[in-house]
Amino acid sequence: MTNSAIVWVLIAFGVYLIGMVFIGAVYMRRNSNSEDYFLGGRNLGGFVAALSAQASDMSGWLLMGLPGAVYAFGTGQAWIAIGLFIGTVCNWLFISARLRRYTIRANNSLTLPMFFENRFHDKKRILLSVSSIIIVIFFLVYTASALAAGGKLFHSIFHIDYRVALTVGTIVILIYTFMGGFMAVCVTDFIQGMLMLVGLLAVPLVAYFTMSGNIGDVLNQSGVAGGSASFVNLFENNGEPIKAIDIISNLAWGLGYFGMPHILVRFMAVRDEKELKKSKVVAILWVALSLGFACFIGVVGRAYLYPVILGAEGAASTENVFIEMITKMFTSQFALPFVGGIFLCGILAAIMSTADSQLLVTASSVAEDIYKGVVKKDAEDEKVLIVSRITVLLVAVLAYLIALNPNSSIMTLVSDAWAGFGSAFGPIVLLSLFWKRTNFQGALTGIISGAVTVIVWDYLPVINGQTIGVATGLYSLVVGFAVSFVTIVVVSLLTPPPSEEILKEFEDAKNGV
Repeated sequence: MTNSAIVWVLIAFGVYLIGMVFIGAVYMRRNSNSEDYFLGGRNLGGFVAALSAQASDMSGWLLMGLPGAVYAFGTGQAWIAIGLFIGTVCNWLFISARLRRYTIRANNSLTLPMFFENRFHDKKRILLSVSSIIIVIFFLVYTASALAAGGKLFHSIFHIDYRVALTVGTIVILIYTFMGGFMAVCVTDFIQGMLMLVGLLAVPLVAYFTMSGNIGDVLNQSGVAGGSASFVNLFENNGEPIKAIDIISNLAWGLGYFGMPHILVRFMAVRDEKELKKSKVVAILWVALSLGFACFIGVVGRAYLYPVILGAEGAASTENVFIEMITKMFTSQFALPFVGGIFLCGILAAIMSTADSQLLVTASSVAEDIYKGVVKKDAEDEKVLIVSRITVLLVAVLAYLIALNPNSSIMTLVSDAWAGFGSAFGPIVLLSLFWKRTNFQGALTGIISGAVTVIVWDYLPVINGQTIGVATGLYSLVVGFAVSFVTIVVVSLLTPPPSEEILKEFEDAKNGV
């Protein structure tokens, strides 16, 4: 990239980043209490809710991790995308409306841990405390993945030191989240979601139609394992037949949606159920297009960038395929560096839209659930807001430290956090909404067993120096979700049933009372 091109890209980034900070400043003045800061006063519109939820969900993984995996191994990696699409559809169709109704019925719960406490009438606040701790642990890893993606983006484009790049990205995200709270996050996520979608659609299509030669022939020349036919075969991975355990593991990513605090909180914040109907259509369409074209980027990128082979010795990481495509297209092929800069901002948008949501949900868990819920129950809203902003700062710093390793894999960090949340919270969210026999004892043991299973599966080297996940090839979410679900059911049936008051609230939420 020439110096002139770099200047234009910098201008594009500058315009984008200043715009995000400005939105944060605008909404800072509108936060008068904790409900405003954490849920925007439950006044979120349908379109904003949809794109905000999905943009916060997909992160830099959508534009870097997934295309990179497809680029390296072929479309057998797309099973993750299929699983996520199924999970998204189920989440919007079956969870969104009922969760919104139940959180209002359950003493106007502002956070997921607060909902668990109110749903099961936990006077000792054990559920709230345990859930909050789990959120902080796994969001540290999740936020670190987003910050690492931002660092790699700046490093790849501007060739500045990874740590410097990481610092710049962290500071910008921190500023507007710190100031503006939930509405600032949602409005910026809406803009970021639109930018991501435009980039996902435009770049691979332009590359495909301007590429010289047959794409199959070029793929073969690029040295894809098993040839082009194998590369675009859903049932082959890196030239070999895909294993059933890999398909199961990848499809299981969809289970994670039921337990993602930063996505579920959008359902809680929507203005009314009419707006939710709009959100469903928009969200499902956005996800279908985004996931499909993210996989398409991996395929087209392999041919478009040839003879460059990403991931080879001395070459950029395969996770940079989208970045490299944009750079080649708009600086070498068309000489439109400012436009290229805007599309590169789409990658930054994916990163920021996730990190800001994660920071905010973590802050809500610490400030609203732990500080106000346990430490100082009579805390004034001003002090809760102060604690939440301090938490945003501390979590950002800790995630930054985790992300300092330039060799950290975005995909690995995301998968670990995704499994943790999906296993700890997914089963209890489902059962608390749809099975009235679920009780406090079942909820508590289910949350703990799900989280512990993932930690043991992914982090303890118990099989010949390897983790169980590495040794078996089975994604921890499959096991953690199953363990948690079974635990909740068994323990609930072996312990006393919920009170009549709890059962009445369940029926009220079910019937929309």
